[in-house]
Amino acid sequence: MTAMTYSRRDFLLATLSATAVPGLSWANASSADANFSKLLDDIAEEVLRLSPTSATGLGLDKGARAALKSQLEDLSPAGDDAWAAEVKSIHTRLRAVDRSALGADAQTRYDTIAYAAESGIAGLRFPFGGAASGFNGGTAPFPVTQQDGALTRIPEFLDSQHQINNTADAEAYIERLAGMARMLDQETARIVEQAGKGIMPPDFICHTALGQLQDFRKTAAAEQKLVTSITERTHKQNIAGDWQARALKLVEGSVYPALERQIAAFSKASAKATSVAGVHRLPDGAAYYEWALRLGTSTTRSAKEIHAIGLEQNKQLQARIDAILKKQGITKGTVGQRLLALSKDPQRFYADNDKGREELIAYCNERVQAVRKLMPQISHLDLKVPLQIKRVPIDIEAGAPLGYMNFASLDGSRPAIYYINLKSTTLWPKSEIATLTAHEGLPGHAWQGAYLAEHHDQLPLISSLIGFNAFIEGWALYAEQLVDEFGLYANDPFSQIGYLQAQQFRACRLVVDTGMHAMKWTREQAIRFLVENTGRGQLAMTSEIDRYTVSPGQACGYKMGHNEILRQRERAKAALGGKFDLAGFNDALVTSCGVPLTVLPTVIDRYITKQQKA
Repeated sequence: MTAMTYSRRDFLLATLSATAVPGLSWANASSADANFSKLLDDIAEEVLRLSPTSATGLGLDKGARAALKSQLEDLSPAGDDAWAAEVKSIHTRLRAVDRSALGADAQTRYDTIAYAAESGIAGLRFPFGGAASGFNGGTAPFPVTQQDGALTRIPEFLDSQHQINNTADAEAYIERLAGMARMLDQETARIVEQAGKGIMPPDFICHTALGQLQDFRKTAAAEQKLVTSITERTHKQNIAGDWQARALKLVEGSVYPALERQIAAFSKASAKATSVAGVHRLPDGAAYYEWALRLGTSTTRSAKEIHAIGLEQNKQLQARIDAILKKQGITKGTVGQRLLALSKDPQRFYADNDKGREELIAYCNERVQAVRKLMPQISHLDLKVPLQIKRVPIDIEAGAPLGYMNFASLDGSRPAIYYINLKSTTLWPKSEIATLTAHEGLPGHAWQGAYLAEHHDQLPLISSLIGFNAFIEGWALYAEQLVDEFGLYANDPFSQIGYLQAQQFRACRLVVDTGMHAMKWTREQAIRFLVENTGRGQLAMTSEIDRYTVSPGQACGYKMGHNEILRQRERAKAALGGKFDLAGFNDALVTSCGVPLTVLPTVIDRYITKQQKA
């Protein structure tokens, strides 16, 4: 994903996974494996109770879990305590398991969940960490930002993920609408608490987030998606009831008053905000960023090491771009200057109006179909991958990432949704759309999610409830590379430049994320580095830097994950020689469902052993 996002935390928890490794038949498993499977099931149910929107996003809010459909997450101190107790309990129960008695696949699951629990426990030392962070692959230190909070998340969640097929579903929607007001107040209490300790987002983040809150409040309640969504869907389904009036009453009488309280508290807190972008300014900020990097990359690499990797890979990728530009007769200036000049050519963009946006989304769909034809060469899995491509909702696009994915529900009731930010079509040169679509769609995130959705009955449920950012995003970058390797850009040099520019951009993320949070770079310094090196526009790069400011370490996962996947591919090639099967290697990655990078070598070891025996 180019960025989560909406709440990166909630996206990862709701849609990314980490522990399933196929091949282990529990019916024929040892008693140790069978007991461990029961433990995994128990943990999954516990995590779902703490994350009811995850249950809905995955289509699991039915039957015995039907009560979850009317609930939202508890963001109060009690909710924090529940998560802390959960990760400690998981850690204790895992320590009671004899890992050596487990089969190889179960050991990988064990290592994966242990990593998540230990990461969550490590986060308890920080007042802005969070025990849940180990299970969702990243951290967000502030409750409300331009991309985090109930306002940026719940309206779209209720509209696109909360299914309404009967009266009970509609009643659950109403209960969640009331719950949104409680969630806003819980966030407000956290804002006040943090402000008392001098903890708040930078002033530039506060300005954007406060503007979003105020703009939402200015909209007439009857026009809010919170009201129109249930009104239109119950009407379409012929579900009797005065749903519009009930939703309107809640928005006007509960949600808006809670929002007004949040605006007041946020305004007061932000008056003391500074322009310092990095989390180094926070209490124990250096240690916090070290923890955030571990979450974001699932490695032990230091900020200094990651910074150096980014600088070196940026140079390597610029050299490749330079060669293609020269073949096109574009020779004057640095690579960044030449790319920036191209980015100002209006012919490289769709018209910045509704017609242009429709054409851009149509092109995304066209690119998906082109890659579908390549998939038999890329994978043996033969997944169906239903996929919908939508514009980021207008009411959150100002602070939302440039693109992101919501995986399909496990029950098949909702396809994967690939969101693209179209606040302005000038965010997206035509040459960059194909690689974005490979990343978010096929063979990227949509393919990952489709494996879970189309094989969920064969996998432990916990495999859909843990996310490791570096693997998930590393796969998506690797997916971008795969479509280039299979010739998608053979006759399209500018789209190949777009692909390489996207890879280079991720290398530059290593530089600016560590630069801001560990080396005390300013926001302006970070934006300037991105614009000058990647040639991307000021508006888009400002949005990206603001995202990294409030999601420390997360942006480093992309290239670090990609690097490790490539390292493992070269290792497998060297070990297997003529027995190396690229599609089989790719499937070993996807069917692992995402593990910490520290665990990935064991997954590839098993692939190598299997191929050697074939």
